[in-house]
Amino acid sequence: MTPAVRRTGRSGMLAAAVGLALATGTTVTGGVAQADNEQQVMLKGSTTASYFWDDGSGRAGDTGLPASGKPMQKGLAASPSWPLMTEGYVVYKGKKAPFFVGDRGPGEPSTRGIMLDLDAKTFADLTGGTFDPDTLTVRGNGGLGHIEVDYVITAWGSGVGKKNHPVPFSTRAWSIKDTDPAEPMTLPAAPKAGPERTTAPPVGGVPAGTKIPAASPTPKQATGSGTAASSTADDSGGIPVAVIVAVLGAAAGGTAIGRRLLNRRLTGRDGSPAPRRSFSRRRARGRHRSAGGRQARLH
Repeated sequence: MTPAVRRTGRSGMLAAAVGLALATGTTVTGGVAQADNEQQVMLKGSTTASYFWDDGSGRAGDTGLPASGKPMQKGLAASPSWPLMTEGYVVYKGKKAPFFVGDRGPGEPSTRGIMLDLDAKTFADLTGGTFDPDTLTVRGNGGLGHIEVDYVITAWGSGVGKKNHPVPFSTRAWSIKDTDPAEPMTLPAAPKAGPERTTAPPVGGVPAGTKIPAASPTPKQATGSGTAASSTADDSGGIPVAVIVAVLGAAAGGTAIGRRLLNRRLTGRDGSPAPRRSFSRRRARGRHRSAGGRQARLH
Protein backbone atom coordinates (compact mmCIF):
# COMPACT_ATOMS: atom_id res chain seq x y z
CA MET A 1 0.00 0.00 0.00
CA THR A 2 1.30 3.40 -0.97
CA PRO A 3 1.69 5.65 2.10
CA ALA A 4 -0.02 9.01 2.06
CA VAL A 5 2.40 11.92 1.78
CA ARG A 6 1.72 15.14 3.62
CA ARG A 7 3.50 17.81 1.62
CA THR A 8 4.59 21.19 2.86
CA GLY A 9 3.69 24.29 0.82
CA ARG A 10 7.25 24.77 -0.45
CA SER A 11 7.84 21.14 -1.43
CA GLY A 12 4.40 20.92 -3.04
CA MET A 13 5.08 23.94 -5.22
CA LEU A 14 8.51 22.53 -6.12
CA ALA A 15 7.08 19.15 -7.16
CA ALA A 16 4.30 20.78 -9.19
CA ALA A 17 6.74 23.05 -11.03
CA VAL A 18 9.11 20.18 -11.81
CA GLY A 19 6.26 17.89 -12.91
CA LEU A 20 4.76 20.56 -15.17
CA ALA A 21 8.17 21.25 -16.70
CA LEU A 22 8.64 17.53 -17.39
CA ALA A 23 5.21 17.26 -19.07
CA THR A 24 5.88 20.25 -21.33
CA GLY A 25 9.52 19.51 -22.12
CA THR A 26 10.76 22.54 -20.19
CA THR A 27 14.12 22.52 -18.43
CA VAL A 28 13.90 23.99 -14.94
CA THR A 29 17.19 25.17 -13.46
CA GLY A 30 17.89 25.73 -9.77
CA GLY A 31 14.97 23.56 -8.54
CA VAL A 32 17.02 21.18 -6.41
CA ALA A 33 20.36 22.84 -5.99
CA GLN A 34 22.84 23.48 -3.29
CA ALA A 35 22.11 26.80 -1.58
CA ASP A 36 25.03 29.09 -0.97
CA ASN A 37 23.37 32.05 0.72
CA GLU A 38 26.28 33.13 2.87
CA GLN A 39 29.95 34.01 2.52
CA GLN A 40 32.65 34.22 5.14
CA VAL A 41 34.74 37.38 5.37
CA MET A 42 37.39 38.64 7.76
CA LEU A 43 36.11 42.15 8.53
CA LYS A 44 33.49 44.69 7.51
CA GLY A 45 33.32 48.41 8.24
CA SER A 46 33.13 51.95 6.87
CA THR A 47 35.65 54.74 6.43
CA THR A 48 36.57 57.79 4.37
CA ALA A 49 38.69 57.03 1.31
CA SER A 50 41.01 59.31 -0.64
CA TYR A 51 43.07 58.45 -3.73
CA PHE A 52 46.69 58.47 -4.91
CA TRP A 53 48.90 57.34 -7.80
CA ASP A 54 52.56 56.80 -6.91
CA ASP A 55 54.48 55.67 -9.98
CA GLY A 56 57.89 56.94 -8.88
CA SER A 57 57.81 59.94 -11.20
CA GLY A 58 57.72 62.51 -8.41
CA ARG A 59 54.64 64.27 -9.86
CA ALA A 60 51.64 65.48 -7.85
CA GLY A 61 53.10 64.61 -4.47
CA ASP A 62 54.35 61.19 -5.58
CA THR A 63 56.35 59.66 -2.71
CA GLY A 64 57.91 56.81 -4.67
CA LEU A 65 57.04 53.27 -5.65
CA PRO A 66 54.59 51.30 -3.44
CA ALA A 67 56.00 49.73 -0.28
CA SER A 68 55.01 46.19 -1.37
CA GLY A 69 57.34 46.32 -4.37
CA LYS A 70 54.37 45.87 -6.71
CA PRO A 71 54.12 48.38 -9.56
CA MET A 72 51.42 51.03 -9.28
CA GLN A 73 48.27 49.65 -10.86
CA LYS A 74 44.51 49.65 -10.74
CA GLY A 75 43.30 47.90 -7.57
CA LEU A 76 46.41 48.73 -5.51
CA ALA A 77 45.38 50.55 -2.32
CA ALA A 78 47.25 51.95 0.66
CA SER A 79 46.36 51.36 4.32
CA PRO A 80 47.85 52.92 7.44
CA SER A 81 47.68 49.67 9.45
CA TRP A 82 46.49 46.58 7.53
CA PRO A 83 49.14 44.00 6.53
CA LEU A 84 50.50 44.35 3.00
CA MET A 85 48.77 42.11 0.40
CA THR A 86 45.52 42.11 2.39
CA GLU A 87 42.62 41.66 -0.06
CA GLY A 88 39.06 42.98 -0.10
CA TYR A 89 36.64 45.29 -1.82
CA VAL A 90 34.87 48.61 -1.28
CA VAL A 91 31.28 49.61 -2.06
CA TYR A 92 30.32 53.18 -2.97
CA LYS A 93 26.73 54.04 -3.95
CA GLY A 94 26.11 50.48 -5.07
CA LYS A 95 29.36 50.21 -7.05
CA LYS A 96 31.80 47.53 -5.96
CA ALA A 97 35.57 47.62 -6.57
CA PRO A 98 38.22 45.10 -5.48
CA PHE A 99 41.57 46.10 -3.98
CA PHE A 100 44.71 44.74 -2.38
CA VAL A 101 46.95 46.59 0.08
CA GLY A 102 50.19 47.36 -1.73
CA ASP A 103 51.34 50.54 0.03
CA ARG A 104 51.27 52.49 3.29
CA GLY A 105 49.06 55.53 3.83
CA PRO A 106 47.36 57.85 4.21
CA GLY A 107 49.79 59.40 6.68
CA GLU A 108 48.58 62.45 8.59
CA PRO A 109 45.04 62.33 7.07
CA SER A 110 44.51 58.99 8.83
CA THR A 111 44.41 60.86 12.15
CA ARG A 112 41.30 62.60 10.77
CA GLY A 113 39.52 59.36 9.89
CA ILE A 114 40.72 58.94 6.30
CA MET A 115 41.80 55.31 6.63
CA LEU A 116 42.06 54.14 3.02
CA ASP A 117 43.88 55.40 -0.08
CA LEU A 118 42.41 53.96 -3.29
CA ASP A 119 44.30 54.11 -6.56
CA ALA A 120 43.19 56.98 -8.79
CA LYS A 121 41.76 54.75 -11.54
CA THR A 122 39.50 52.87 -9.12
CA PHE A 123 38.48 56.17 -7.51
CA ALA A 124 37.57 57.54 -10.95
CA ASP A 125 35.42 54.51 -11.75
CA LEU A 126 33.54 54.77 -8.46
CA THR A 127 32.85 58.50 -8.75
CA GLY A 128 32.10 58.70 -12.46
CA GLY A 129 35.28 60.61 -13.37
CA THR A 130 38.33 59.93 -15.51
CA PHE A 131 41.98 59.47 -14.59
CA ASP A 132 44.35 62.08 -16.03
CA PRO A 133 47.74 60.37 -16.61
CA ASP A 134 49.51 63.72 -16.99
CA THR A 135 48.46 65.20 -13.66
CA LEU A 136 47.81 61.86 -11.89
CA THR A 137 44.48 63.26 -10.72
CA VAL A 138 40.79 62.42 -11.23
CA ARG A 139 38.75 64.83 -13.35
CA GLY A 140 35.08 65.09 -14.22
CA ASN A 141 33.66 63.83 -10.92
CA GLY A 142 32.57 67.17 -9.51
CA GLY A 143 35.80 67.77 -7.62
CA LEU A 144 35.41 64.79 -5.28
CA GLY A 145 38.62 63.89 -3.48
CA HIS A 146 37.16 61.98 -0.52
CA ILE A 147 34.23 59.57 -0.41
CA GLU A 148 32.54 57.49 2.27
CA VAL A 149 32.87 53.78 1.49
CA ASP A 150 32.03 50.44 3.03
CA TYR A 151 34.95 48.02 3.06
CA VAL A 152 35.02 44.23 3.28
CA ILE A 153 38.23 42.30 3.95
CA THR A 154 38.21 38.85 2.36
CA ALA A 155 41.81 37.75 3.13
CA TRP A 156 44.52 39.07 5.43
CA GLY A 157 48.09 39.52 4.24
CA SER A 158 50.69 37.34 5.95
CA GLY A 159 53.05 40.14 6.99
CA VAL A 160 53.09 42.68 9.78
CA GLY A 161 50.15 44.95 10.44
CA LYS A 162 46.89 45.13 12.37
CA LYS A 163 44.29 42.54 11.31
CA ASN A 164 41.33 44.53 12.52
CA HIS A 165 39.69 47.91 11.95
CA PRO A 166 42.28 50.41 10.68
CA VAL A 167 44.10 52.78 13.02
CA PRO A 168 46.12 55.93 12.20
CA PHE A 169 49.56 55.62 10.65
CA SER A 170 51.08 57.38 13.69
CA THR A 171 50.31 54.37 15.92
CA ARG A 172 52.90 52.35 13.96
CA ALA A 173 50.54 49.35 13.94
CA TRP A 174 51.80 48.72 10.39
CA SER A 175 55.15 47.56 11.84
CA ILE A 176 53.82 45.12 14.46
CA LYS A 177 52.84 41.49 13.84
CA ASP A 178 49.22 41.01 14.90
CA THR A 179 48.75 37.79 16.89
CA ASP A 180 45.10 38.48 17.75
CA PRO A 181 43.27 39.08 14.44
CA ALA A 182 39.58 39.85 14.16
CA GLU A 183 37.30 36.83 14.15
CA PRO A 184 35.89 35.93 10.71
CA MET A 185 32.28 36.93 10.18
CA THR A 186 29.47 35.79 7.88
CA LEU A 187 27.70 38.03 5.39
CA PRO A 188 24.65 37.18 3.25
CA ALA A 189 25.62 36.64 -0.36
CA ALA A 190 24.00 38.67 -3.13
CA PRO A 191 20.82 36.99 -4.41
CA LYS A 192 20.99 35.34 -7.79
CA ALA A 193 18.04 35.89 -10.08
CA GLY A 194 16.86 32.69 -11.75
CA PRO A 195 16.16 32.76 -15.50
CA GLU A 196 12.64 32.42 -16.88
CA ARG A 197 11.93 29.57 -19.27
CA THR A 198 9.27 29.48 -21.99
CA THR A 199 7.31 26.24 -22.40
CA ALA A 200 6.97 24.11 -25.52
CA PRO A 201 3.60 23.79 -27.40
CA PRO A 202 0.62 23.31 -25.02
CA VAL A 203 0.16 19.92 -23.39
CA GLY A 204 -2.56 19.10 -20.88
CA GLY A 205 -4.26 22.49 -21.08
CA VAL A 206 -1.19 24.75 -20.52
CA PRO A 207 -1.24 27.68 -23.01
CA ALA A 208 1.77 28.09 -25.29
CA GLY A 209 4.23 30.76 -24.16
CA THR A 210 3.57 30.25 -20.43
CA LYS A 211 6.68 31.23 -18.43
CA ILE A 212 7.82 29.06 -15.56
CA PRO A 213 10.27 30.85 -13.20
CA ALA A 214 13.20 28.85 -11.91
CA ALA A 215 12.44 27.47 -8.46
CA SER A 216 14.07 29.32 -5.55
CA PRO A 217 17.03 27.61 -3.87
CA THR A 218 16.34 25.76 -0.65
CA PRO A 219 16.78 27.88 2.50
CA LYS A 220 19.11 25.34 4.06
CA GLN A 221 22.80 26.11 3.74
CA ALA A 222 24.60 23.29 1.93
CA THR A 223 27.51 21.73 3.80
CA GLY A 224 28.57 18.97 1.44
CA SER A 225 27.84 17.08 -1.75
CA GLY A 226 25.24 14.86 -0.06
CA THR A 227 23.28 17.67 1.56
CA ALA A 228 21.13 18.51 -1.46
CA ALA A 229 19.87 14.94 -1.80
CA SER A 230 19.05 14.50 1.89
CA SER A 231 17.28 17.86 2.24
CA THR A 232 15.25 17.07 -0.89
CA ALA A 233 13.91 13.90 0.67
CA ASP A 234 13.09 15.67 3.94
CA ASP A 235 11.10 18.48 2.27
CA SER A 236 8.95 16.05 0.24
CA GLY A 237 7.84 13.87 3.14
CA GLY A 238 10.59 11.26 2.75
CA ILE A 239 9.94 10.53 -0.95
CA PRO A 240 12.79 11.51 -3.31
CA VAL A 241 11.98 14.26 -5.78
CA ALA A 242 12.97 11.94 -8.64
CA VAL A 243 10.03 9.64 -7.78
CA ILE A 244 7.64 12.61 -7.57
CA VAL A 245 8.86 13.90 -10.93
CA ALA A 246 8.32 10.48 -12.56
CA VAL A 247 4.79 10.14 -11.16
CA LEU A 248 3.76 13.66 -12.19
CA GLY A 249 5.28 13.19 -15.64
CA ALA A 250 3.41 9.91 -16.16
CA ALA A 251 0.16 11.50 -15.00
CA ALA A 252 0.59 14.44 -17.38
CA GLY A 253 1.33 12.10 -20.28
CA GLY A 254 -1.70 9.91 -19.49
CA THR A 255 -3.94 12.96 -19.37
CA ALA A 256 -2.82 14.06 -22.83
CA ILE A 257 -3.43 10.57 -24.32
CA GLY A 258 -6.86 10.35 -22.68
CA ARG A 259 -7.90 13.69 -24.16
CA ARG A 260 -6.83 12.61 -27.61
CA LEU A 261 -8.94 9.43 -27.31
CA LEU A 262 -12.00 11.37 -26.10
CA ASN A 263 -11.71 13.77 -29.02
CA ARG A 264 -12.00 10.98 -31.57
CA ARG A 265 -15.43 10.42 -33.08
CA LEU A 266 -17.03 7.13 -32.18
CA THR A 267 -18.27 4.73 -34.89
CA GLY A 268 -21.25 2.40 -34.85
CA ARG A 269 -21.11 -1.36 -35.19
CA ASP A 270 -21.90 -1.18 -38.92
CA GLY A 271 -19.01 1.24 -39.48
CA SER A 272 -21.22 4.31 -39.87
CA PRO A 273 -20.27 7.47 -37.92
CA ALA A 274 -21.96 7.82 -34.57
CA PRO A 275 -24.18 10.87 -34.05
CA ARG A 276 -22.44 14.03 -32.81
CA ARG A 277 -22.59 14.93 -29.15
CA SER A 278 -25.48 16.98 -27.99
CA PHE A 279 -25.28 20.76 -27.55
CA SER A 280 -25.33 20.37 -23.77
CA ARG A 281 -22.34 18.01 -23.91
CA ARG A 282 -20.36 20.47 -26.04
CA ARG A 283 -21.13 23.26 -23.62
CA ALA A 284 -19.87 21.07 -20.79
CA ARG A 285 -16.59 20.45 -22.62
CA GLY A 286 -16.22 24.17 -23.28
CA ARG A 287 -16.66 24.98 -19.62
CA HIS A 288 -14.13 22.30 -18.71
CA ARG A 289 -11.51 23.81 -21.01
CA SER A 290 -12.17 27.28 -19.65
CA ALA A 291 -11.71 26.04 -16.12
CA GLY A 292 -8.53 24.28 -17.16
CA GLY A 293 -7.22 27.45 -18.75
CA ARG A 294 -7.96 29.45 -15.63
CA GLN A 295 -6.25 26.81 -13.52
CA ALA A 296 -3.15 26.91 -15.75
CA ARG A 297 -3.03 30.70 -15.50
CA LEU A 298 -3.33 30.55 -11.70
CA HIS A 299 -0.36 28.23 -11.57
